[in-house]
Amino acid sequence: MRKPYVILIGSASGIGKSTIAAELAKTLNIKHLIESDFLRAVVRGIIGKEYAPALHSSSYDAYKSIRNKSRYESYDELIAAGFDDHASYVIPAVEKVIQRAITDYDDIVIEGVHLVPGLIDTEQFEDEANIYFFVLSSDEESHKERFVKRAVQIHRGGKQLDFFKENRIIHDHLLAQAKANDVHVINAESVDKTLEKILSVINKSCTTIKLTNSVDELEDVINIIITENNGCLEKITYNLKGFKEPLMRNINVSDSESAQKFIKNINEDESKKEYLEELYKLSEYRQTTICASSREKIDKIISQLNERGYVLNE
Repeated sequence: MRKPYVILIGSASGIGKSTIAAELAKTLNIKHLIESDFLRAVVRGIIGKEYAPALHSSSYDAYKSIRNKSRYESYDELIAAGFDDHASYVIPAVEKVIQRAITDYDDIVIEGVHLVPGLIDTEQFEDEANIYFFVLSSDEESHKERFVKRAVQIHRGGKQLDFFKENRIIHDHLLAQAKANDVHVINAESVDKTLEKILSVINKSCTTIKLTNSVDELEDVINIIITENNGCLEKITYNLKGFKEPLMRNINVSDSESAQKFIKNINEDESKKEYLEELYKLSEYRQTTICASSREKIDKIISQLNERGYVLNE
């Protein structure tokens, strides 16, 4: 019997994790979808406010229950500490739900702000389940737009509008924790694009091709792989003339925003562009590992790169 899927999707409030989690469960035909907010409500019924004031607060204002606030050097640290304290009461319930799903051989998607990398121990389940952990990110402007829209839609989020700054701090804290604990960070764009990026990790299909594009053509290559097809540039290997060992770079770029920043940086910094051009001259081609959500998508990417003459066909 195959190991069940356990998919965790965390983010700050207002990023879109509930919508993405629902679409993901539907796409993968997973019947069990649980919000960590429901688990928090159960835990609140067991642990009283007098014993756990942070639990009975919201994630964005749990810092108010911290007794010795002066030991934190900044407001950001204080918010993050209160948030972690709040989430830590929910984590054991999340882990119990995961264990029950594994025992019953059920696939499950769990989403919520309480899924904090580093606090939840996913390693204990790795031998028994296919564990996937994602944290969704967003630029501040898009986050604020979604945050306001969500507060209006749920008819109980008016109070949250006064705490966007705190939710933004939680957003940055979750990203930092994800980076520190090797958890996938997915930039939340449209639902379709975000879903495909997540599926490209779960249903990962990769191949290595030899690219011969110039530095000026690099933007077009990245657009084909990432922007148009939601693929990922995972690794580049340069076989340099005169060097015994190849130069390998793990880049793992999967979102359009990061890719465009890289291209802009190259185009605006002549020294970096000249360095890359010299590197290209020293290598006849670049062995490039690309990944996507399916073999069909990989074939489409290769076909488009071939049409532009960027692939070395031997």
